[in-house]
Amino acid sequence: MTPASQTVTRFAPSPTGFLHLGHVYSALFAAGLGDAKNGGRFLLRIEDIDAARARPEFEAAIIEDLAWLGLTWDGPVRRQSDHMDDYRAALDELQSQGLLYSCFCTRKEIRAEIEESGFAPHDIPQSPDGPVYPGTCRAMTDDERRQRRAEGTPFALRLDMEAAIKAVGSLAWTDADQGETAARPEIFGDVVLARKDTPASYHLAVSVDDHLQGVTLVTRGEDLFAATHVHRLLQALLRLDTPSYHHHKLLTADGGERFAKRDKSETIRALREAGKTSAEVREMAGMAP
Repeated sequence: MTPASQTVTRFAPSPTGFLHLGHVYSALFAAGLGDAKNGGRFLLRIEDIDAARARPEFEAAIIEDLAWLGLTWDGPVRRQSDHMDDYRAALDELQSQGLLYSCFCTRKEIRAEIEESGFAPHDIPQSPDGPVYPGTCRAMTDDERRQRRAEGTPFALRLDMEAAIKAVGSLAWTDADQGETAARPEIFGDVVLARKDTPASYHLAVSVDDHLQGVTLVTRGEDLFAATHVHRLLQALLRLDTPSYHHHKLLTADGGERFAKRDKSETIRALREAGKTSAEVREMAGMAP
C-alpha cells in the first residue's frame, strides 16, 4: 500500500525511437515531483503495447539515456508487454458488464459511412483520437458478431460509451493547473480498447498500470489532457484508484514546433555524441540541475 502522504509519479515512454529533449523535460518533471528526498517515489514504465513499432534497442537506449541524465527510479521497470493478463482481465470485467462490443469496420469504411451520412470531409465529427465512430456495429446481434469472428474477420473491441456513462454517472478529476475538471468521455465516442494486433489500447493499459503501480500523481504533456476524460471513466468502471493529474507544458523547438522522435538532431543520443554533458542537456530542456 502507498502511504497516504506519499507522492508516486512515473515516466512512461514508448520504445519506438530515441528520447528527445521533450522527454528530458517530462522525465525530470515527474522525477522532481516524486523526489525521494520529499518522501516520494518515481517509477519507470515502458509502454511497448505497440509490438509493430516497439524495439528492444530503443528500450535499452531509454534506460541508458535516463541513467546518463542522472535519473534513478524505484523498483523494477514495468514493461507493458509482460502484463497482458492484467489488461485481459480488465477487458473481461468490462465484457461482463455488457459494455464492450466487437467492431469489424475498417478505418476506410468508418470514414465512408460518416461521409454517406451527409458530412463534408471538413465537417466530420472528430474526437481527440480521430473521427467519431458512427456506431455501425453497435446494433449487430450476438449471433452476427459470432459469425463474423468465426469467419476470421479482424475486429476491435469498442466501449459502448452511452451505456458506460449511464453505469457510472457524473465524474470528475483534479488537475494541478485546471483544478476540478468534469469528465466528458462522450467526446471520444465508442472508443477502441483493444485490437487483434494491439491487445490493449493506450487508454486501457495506462489506467490499469497507474492503479497497479500505486501512482498517485500522473504527470504528462498537455496534449494528453483530453485522454483523461476516458481514463477517469475506465477508473470508475473498473473500480481503479483515481490519481491526481498535472498536465505540463510541451517543450518546443525554436520555431515553435513540438519535439518529435523524428527530430534526430535533438535526441539525447545525438546530443551526447555531439559532446553535450548531461547538465547541458538538462539546461537545454529548461530543467537545469
